[in-house]
Amino acid sequence: MAHIRIFNHYVQSPFIFLAAAEFTLLAVCAYLGVTQWGWGDEALRYGETGMRYALVYALVMLLSTLALGSYAAGVRESFAGMAVRCVVSYCLLGSAAMVILFYLVPDLYIGRRALFGSVILSLVIILLARKLFYLLVDISQLRRHVLVLGAGAKAAAIDKVRDEQAIGFDIVGFIPAAPEQTVLPQEKLLDAFGGLQRLVDKHKVDEIVIAVDERRRSHGGYFPLEELLECKLKGVRITEAVQFHERELGQIELSELHPGWMVFGDGFHYSQLRDVTKRLFDIGISLLLLLLAWPLMLFAVVATFLETGRPILYKQVRTGLNGKPFSIYKFRSMTQDAEKGGKAVWAAANDARVTRVGAFMRNTRIDELPQIFNILRGDMSFIGPRPERPEFVAELNQTLSYYDFRHRVKPGLMGWAQLNYPYGASIDDAERKLVYDLYYVKNHSLLLDLLILVQTVEVILLGKGVR
Repeated sequence: MAHIRIFNHYVQSPFIFLAAAEFTLLAVCAYLGVTQWGWGDEALRYGETGMRYALVYALVMLLSTLALGSYAAGVRESFAGMAVRCVVSYCLLGSAAMVILFYLVPDLYIGRRALFGSVILSLVIILLARKLFYLLVDISQLRRHVLVLGAGAKAAAIDKVRDEQAIGFDIVGFIPAAPEQTVLPQEKLLDAFGGLQRLVDKHKVDEIVIAVDERRRSHGGYFPLEELLECKLKGVRITEAVQFHERELGQIELSELHPGWMVFGDGFHYSQLRDVTKRLFDIGISLLLLLLAWPLMLFAVVATFLETGRPILYKQVRTGLNGKPFSIYKFRSMTQDAEKGGKAVWAAANDARVTRVGAFMRNTRIDELPQIFNILRGDMSFIGPRPERPEFVAELNQTLSYYDFRHRVKPGLMGWAQLNYPYGASIDDAERKLVYDLYYVKNHSLLLDLLILVQTVEVILLGKGVR
């Protein structure tokens, strides 16, 4: 499946076209809702206000759909599963967002009957459009045919990619590169006898991924440089394994990472403009969240006090930008003696130290809301790697290569790793989260921040990655 790279982030092109078509259909449905079921005079029903409402409505509903992951669900799940997500995104999430906008921007108000009509019409039209899209567009035909050069440890890591929600490619086979140890089963291997171009033509290969453990020819390794160049000149894409992981999974595989690639490759860019826009983004979103979430924060204060008394807030030292420590604030979700002796302890699944109110706050992320003040102070950003405790950071720096690179950007209230991996509570978990944190450090942009913000709604609503 073809990709379009926007601000360093890969987006699958068929879904860009689907989203653009749906935006148009949503705007039409909204305008019909105003003209057919709206209240007010003719200027409201047919004039500029109706058009402005239609565009805002289409954008809100599109973001709600993206937030609940219904585009990817159409491929990974059944049509029924995707339809359920659409119902929730339009009837609950999107409708609630529109009602809030009605109060914040009174000029957009067009009446509950018109909004109800727009939502129902949108749901019917979009589901029909999605069904038509999946009937006309064979997803399997959009997948790229990938040939992997290598059959050792690096190639095995590529083989695992298709089990990790990768939907854009099919691996036609692996070519062993002696003298590396072959770890893949025989049925997945291809014979390179007759040349690389023969396999490319036979399997209609679109891309060759280089995943060879040993490239030195002095040891008899098979690395057909001239044949690869010939394939590239004929339009076949040649890709390093680390770039393949980055594009398909939104992660940077640690086993493939080396300083040369980081220095000479794209990404890892920093600028004053990016710092200013990110800071303005942080302040704006934090103030908006504070305005909307203060009733939940009041509930947390009262509920925590009634269950376990004081203290209500929990202060803990975390590692911030460039390794500088700072104090993070959370609503206390554990018992007062959660860490006897002051020793740092990883949180566990079904942790007995978590109170009943604390469990609810963790599931809904209410316990994290006091970190809004950390963001306003500048200790944290709204989007970024989650800050860890210095005790764990010292241990992880010794165990995991490049772990300290995640501290080159401000830690965040929410992050790319939280979207893609469950709660980290061990060194192994920290290693799997690091591949996503490094992706963010390399490719962070305002677009990626907005994407993370929108998709975090699904994490909160479905309670993903909670302990």
